[in-house]
Amino acid sequence: MSSPGVNGDPKPPCLPRNGLVKLPGQPNGLGTASITKGTPAAKNRPCQPLPPPTLPPPSLAAQMPRAALAGGLCPPAGLPLGGTASAPVPGPPVERPPLATDEKILNGLFWYFSACEKCVLAQVCKAWRRVLYQPKFWVGLTPVLHAKELYNVLPGGEKEFVNLQGFAARGFEGFCLVGVSDLDICEFIDNYALSKKGVKAMSLKRSTITDAGLEVMLEQMQGVVRLELSGCNDFTEAGLWSSLSARITSLSVSDCINVADDAIAAISQLLPNLAELSLQAYHVTDTALAYFTARQGHSTHTLRLLSCWEITNHGVVNVVHSLPNLTVLSLSGCSKVTDDGVELVAENLRKLRSLDLSWCPRITDMALEYVACDLHRLEELVLDRCVRITDTGLSYLSTMSSLRSLYLRWCCQVQDFGLKHLLAMRSLRLLSLAGCPLLTTTGLSGLVQLQELEELELTNCPGATPELFKYFSQHLPRCLVIE
Repeated sequence: MSSPGVNGDPKPPCLPRNGLVKLPGQPNGLGTASITKGTPAAKNRPCQPLPPPTLPPPSLAAQMPRAALAGGLCPPAGLPLGGTASAPVPGPPVERPPLATDEKILNGLFWYFSACEKCVLAQVCKAWRRVLYQPKFWVGLTPVLHAKELYNVLPGGEKEFVNLQGFAARGFEGFCLVGVSDLDICEFIDNYALSKKGVKAMSLKRSTITDAGLEVMLEQMQGVVRLELSGCNDFTEAGLWSSLSARITSLSVSDCINVADDAIAAISQLLPNLAELSLQAYHVTDTALAYFTARQGHSTHTLRLLSCWEITNHGVVNVVHSLPNLTVLSLSGCSKVTDDGVELVAENLRKLRSLDLSWCPRITDMALEYVACDLHRLEELVLDRCVRITDTGLSYLSTMSSLRSLYLRWCCQVQDFGLKHLLAMRSLRLLSLAGCPLLTTTGLSGLVQLQELEELELTNCPGATPELFKYFSQHLPRCLVIE
């Protein structure tokens, strides 16, 4: 839910799930008006000092020493207004900066604001911007810059690349560029001084980057170790062979139509230190998953295969033999994987902490039995849209003492009886039952027994009534219930 902004306008949420926040650049490095709501603050306005002390009325002023009036001071406590002071006259007060510009106070205050709010506050005055532009306030955030925001149009119609000095001051380690071309990337490298060493992560989305542009970017930006390519349809597998560097430890490729088995061959041979690989490609087959070598077997701990429709249980065999040290595995949307594939995962990948089987329609309760028996370290299990999961499968999961997050969105066969099995899982901190049509108000009300629950999602759940939410607010006060 969004909280009210300035002048009562709703304030947009600041952090989407992918962790990106839009911080468009301008010549002064400040956010644009698209982020702010309400009355825009004046830029570069110096903070006003506190008003001078108020002098006493004339009737009292006549009785006060002239020196006191000149300095705006009141007589010391205990002295009559008309008396003479025998004690030494106090010196001038120690000057302190106004509270509005006291950097010590501001350094503590600004921690309470979101990223979007900080963008607005930085426009209030120079003192606030100086404090807010410290890198500590922007750790973990990635600016998103669209191609049209990289240039200012001059009066003559020519374009000038924007000043990114404000981004440099805040110490961003990563950038997301949307809709850019090879030329835009070259301009970014030439105009951003920290691009060659200081940028560690680059994300290109819906861009027309070619093989040549990809090669130039990774050759010039020597600090990049995390790379994301999404919706980029102009580079080919040959571009990956010519540009990928051994320093890259995290790679994500999605919705790129030219990516197939040969791209996996390039990744496996050129990236010996690869720790995370996220791949969404419709044309990757089981053969590609056999390209991983012992080098990735030691370094790779995260593998996400998203909507790889051609992957079958044979591909799962290649994965578990080549990458035995995986702690995170996603087979989301790999619709040809069956219970036998899950059995291979459970028997061979005992270090798994997170397993995603969402949108795998062939998974049944038998797969959950394999998971419960062998994956004793598992902390997160995602079963969204696994339409064959029933209450029997939940009874198997109830024996998992380490499971902290369980997602059962749109599991259409889960009923109240299955929820009773979950009540024994005292380790659960997050439970999602969104879209489960057979759950009733009575069955859901029993979840109050999970007193350690921190988040409960009941979106599109017919049994979730206003009375039930009120009941949860009284009996699960520490739990965030998502309606």
